[in-house]
Amino acid sequence: MFPRLFHLGSFSLPTYGVLVATGVVVGLIVAARMSRRQGLDPEKAWNLGIYAVLAAIVGAKLLLIINDFHEYAADPAKIFSLNTLQAGGVFYGGVLAAIAVSVWYIRRNQMPVLRTCDAFAPGLALGHSIGRIGCFAAGCCYGKPTGHWWGVIFTNPLAKDWVGTPLYVPLEPTQLFESAVELVNFFILYWLIRHKKFEGQVIGAYLFLYGFARYFLEYLRDDPDRGSVFNGAMTGTQLISIVLVIAGGLLWLRRTAARPALAPQAGTGH
Repeated sequence: MFPRLFHLGSFSLPTYGVLVATGVVVGLIVAARMSRRQGLDPEKAWNLGIYAVLAAIVGAKLLLIINDFHEYAADPAKIFSLNTLQAGGVFYGGVLAAIAVSVWYIRRNQMPVLRTCDAFAPGLALGHSIGRIGCFAAGCCYGKPTGHWWGVIFTNPLAKDWVGTPLYVPLEPTQLFESAVELVNFFILYWLIRHKKFEGQVIGAYLFLYGFARYFLEYLRDDPDRGSVFNGAMTGTQLISIVLVIAGGLLWLRRTAARPALAPQAGTGH
């Protein structure tokens, strides 16, 4: 579609990076505001978001390398190639790394775990929705060939050079499907956090809704590095989706009563 906003000499500004950065900033702003409403320290919430984003970047790249380990093992220099650095990586790798770092930060700063996760869930969904538009612009995370009227055709040679997008072939617009799913999730979670009955209700809903949708969206994806488990019965991403659905369901079964929000301490606003 439009992989590069502009280039000047050897410098170029990829559309994907701009939209992902926009999604990150918007998601963090929403998370900070939701944290304040939940009685959390917005400055700590902002710092938590920064740590989580950095971990997500590393985790997404790492899972990309793991999924295609044989290729990178045969040529380790590809790890630092332009294609690898420009690739967004595998989303779930970023999610798992972000969760691990977030748990560490939350415990270190003695933040209420479930309430903090609830505050971040709407921003995560909205930021991801914006980021998937970046995927669409770059041509990455593309879908299978399709004969449906909604098929999209990529024609920019940069999409093929950078991420191997098939050109002049109608493809399932999986990026737009996922962006729409996450936008709907955002509105659901935004409403839910204002009416929640127990701690963990919002993040539990997010895990369930996104995991459920992503499992079926995987059937439409056709980009490489999907990974496979159980002798090809499903992709690695589908397995993680099942885990997310189960985790979300368990949080709803747990139903830890929500406590009244406490006002953050003075001088901690961001």
